[in-house]
Amino acid sequence: MVAITGRNALPAAHRIVVKVGSALLVDEDKNTINTAWLAGIASDIARLKATGKDIVVVSSGAIALGSRLLKIHNKTMSLQEKQAAAATGQVTLAHAWMDALGAHKVQTAQILLSPDDTETRRKHLNARATMGALLELGAVPVVNENDTVATAEIRFGDNDRLAARVAAMIGADLLVLLSDVDGLYTGNPNDNKAATHLPQIDQITADIMAMAGAANAQYASGGMVTKLEAARISTTAGCHMIICDGRDPEPLSRLEKGATCSCFIATETPHAARKQWIAGALTPRGTIAVDAGAALALRRGKSLLPAGVVAVDGQFDRGDLIAVEDQSGRVIGHGLSSYSAGDAAKIKGHKSREIETMLGYRGRDEMIHTDNLVVIDN
Repeated sequence: MVAITGRNALPAAHRIVVKVGSALLVDEDKNTINTAWLAGIASDIARLKATGKDIVVVSSGAIALGSRLLKIHNKTMSLQEKQAAAATGQVTLAHAWMDALGAHKVQTAQILLSPDDTETRRKHLNARATMGALLELGAVPVVNENDTVATAEIRFGDNDRLAARVAAMIGADLLVLLSDVDGLYTGNPNDNKAATHLPQIDQITADIMAMAGAANAQYASGGMVTKLEAARISTTAGCHMIICDGRDPEPLSRLEKGATCSCFIATETPHAARKQWIAGALTPRGTIAVDAGAALALRRGKSLLPAGVVAVDGQFDRGDLIAVEDQSGRVIGHGLSSYSAGDAAKIKGHKSREIETMLGYRGRDEMIHTDNLVVIDN
């Protein structure tokens, strides 16, 4: 197996999530956009997109920017004031990204997510479909936590973990956390001069987690602990993750040129990890029976179309796991349904082009897309 490095990870990846922290994007003295740095990262993103890569940005900075505009940046803010600052600053943040990427003729789109959007199956699928459509249309989604409605109890708490959940959601190959440190060390390098840098981490063990320090330490709070938690989320989903120093102009170019970084290795591809999750992590909520032609098509790696469905049983919603049976009653697969049980029953046996007429809305052509289907060998 070829070692994953900063030099080869970006060229090898097709779908990349880049997380940008407030410290990089916002001038802390003025609480304004660091336009020179933003221009550099925008140039990097445009260059990668020109090679055919999908890029998603997870960007912090809304609260810092909004607090200045509302003149509350020199005080300890209440939750409501932080939410107000986020609502105000998000406008400035979105425009800054739009202008920076627009200079390279790259279209941007703003997406605000709450934890519920990644953990509730239907919302997860909606957000995934939206980002997928934007990427297919050539846009760069710029994602942030929906701080305007999140509470202290339910929010992600940091954009490292949000970035990892986004990477898992969209099946990214690589997550890059741009930070003010160049990776993981065996200890806090600010306190321990003997701490050594780790260029590659193959498995996130208890010993690795301990290297981040105590969760309430200044070095770890919102820092390395959350980055390691992000690594656990992303690598489990089949996505490699890199921590690197993002302070220099064009940090992604610098990474490709061999800048020091820490690479966390995924043991599966995103596609394989997703299939593994579907196969073993969920209990079916209903059943769909298919005809012989559809059963054969599924075994050949095709999606399940409504025309091949002969019966629908159970109560399930869009995004729920369902079992697929052949006409003898033998389970031949598990998959995530594109339709609720009621709608699936209405369109079973019909051509995909008839869906809109029958349901009153244009859904997916597939009852279960092949990416959301695991065929069981019998």
